[in-house]
Amino acid sequence: MNFELTASMMCANYGNLEKEVTDLEAGGIDSFHIDIMDGRYVPNYAMSLNDMAYIAKATRKPLDVHLMIEHPNNRIDLFLKKLRKGDTIYIHPEAEYHPSTTLQSIINAGMIPGIAINPGTSIETVMEMLRIVDKVLVMSVNPGNAGQMYLPYVGKKITRLLAMKEEMEFEVFWDGACSADKILEFAPKGVDGFVLGTTLLFGKNRSYADILADIRNMRLTP
Repeated sequence: MNFELTASMMCANYGNLEKEVTDLEAGGIDSFHIDIMDGRYVPNYAMSLNDMAYIAKATRKPLDVHLMIEHPNNRIDLFLKKLRKGDTIYIHPEAEYHPSTTLQSIINAGMIPGIAINPGTSIETVMEMLRIVDKVLVMSVNPGNAGQMYLPYVGKKITRLLAMKEEMEFEVFWDGACSADKILEFAPKGVDGFVLGTTLLFGKNRSYADILADIRNMRLTP
């Protein structure tokens, strides 16, 4: 069973970011998840435009950029100029007056458009955008900080999205508190990818290659 694994780089060791990127790429990571926070849409700051640009130059793997910022349309060109065609950009619909305009800018630049859905965001409020985007990032924790606890009611939302994804042609990705049991449960149901942070990937005193191999070799049953 195929599913994508993306590394949450806000959890990486910034004392040697180049080595982190190199080791993750050599270990078989599929993409690099970049959390951009402005301290306004979420009560935290994490990663910067320069961090994102550095990682884009340091790897051949795709970037998965998650904009947790207010009014992303006002600054979207800054990100588009430093990314590559085929990279993904997620926005939060609540953060923008006209999110479809921002998504169209992402599409026009040759990037992959996505939306991120907070635990408190209902599917009904983003239904039309599901017809525009290629990816939906489902937050299983409230956005803004790493290491939070999983919110169980999000599982029902993911199940509903999985029932729609073929008709509307989008992929579903899991972000937050991603543990082995969540991958074992939701990958067979059709979740296309998982963002890995401190729960499974970082700070384990093991090589990334060994950790990623163990995750891919878990017994998954449909």
